[in-house]
Amino acid sequence: MEKIREEEVPHKGIYKLIIVISVLVPVVVAVLLFMPSKIDLAEEWVYFLPHMNAVINFASSIALVFGLYFIKKMNITAHQISMSVAFGLGAIFLVSYVIYHAAAESTSFGGEGFIRTVYYIILLTHIVLAAVALFPILLAYYYGQRRMVERHKKIVRYAYPIWLYVTVSGVIVYLMISPYYSH
Repeated sequence: MEKIREEEVPHKGIYKLIIVISVLVPVVVAVLLFMPSKIDLAEEWVYFLPHMNAVINFASSIALVFGLYFIKKMNITAHQISMSVAFGLGAIFLVSYVIYHAAAESTSFGGEGFIRTVYYIILLTHIVLAAVALFPILLAYYYGQRRMVERHKKIVRYAYPIWLYVTVSGVIVYLMISPYYSH
């Protein structure tokens, strides 16, 4: 049995922090989505955020694809840069998303028939996977940064496809609902 080096064992404090963040973020987002009244942030400026979020999601998708390409080519440095860009964009997206939903009412999808069903299937899978994605993404990023390669590889098998689906489906959801934005 291979001996695990000390630096390959996750710090318990980091692991607990990842769990707290992974639980807290979806709870905060749910509260913001369903709170009866929104926070007054001089709300007019927040209406550009969904458009910006779509661009961020698209850029994150591109960074994720490049990250996969670079690791397949064994270009570790480029892979790390691509994944750090995706991670950073994800953090920016999350802050922007929280600000928007704290200040603005949610937009209803106005499509009818089959397209409405398609929209809600994509939206539902996007929401569920976005809620559960944070934990494996944070673990994968942590393991990658700490060069815990075997642990990183194991978690990335799950984290990467979920993360890519969430970023791509986020763009699709935006494109489908954007005609119904009132601002």
